[in-house]
Amino acid sequence: MGIKNKAKKEKLAVKARQTKWAPIWAVLRKYGIGKRVHPSTMTKHRRSWRRTKLHIKPRKQRKSHFG
Repeated sequence: MGIKNKAKKEKLAVKARQTKWAPIWAVLRKYGIGKRVHPSTMTKHRRSWRRTKLHIKPRKQRKSHFG
């Protein structure tokens, strides 16, 4: 048995990767050792499951009255 809704799951996986903070070594390389910068400053897409929703549309279903 495969995944029930593969396209939706792939979209969610991409968005989950985009919300992760930058690794510590990347922050140190960009700003230097002396700067105390939070790793989220380098993250391009900042999202929260509370603040913003993804607005993924449900898959199209056949009308049951068409037969």
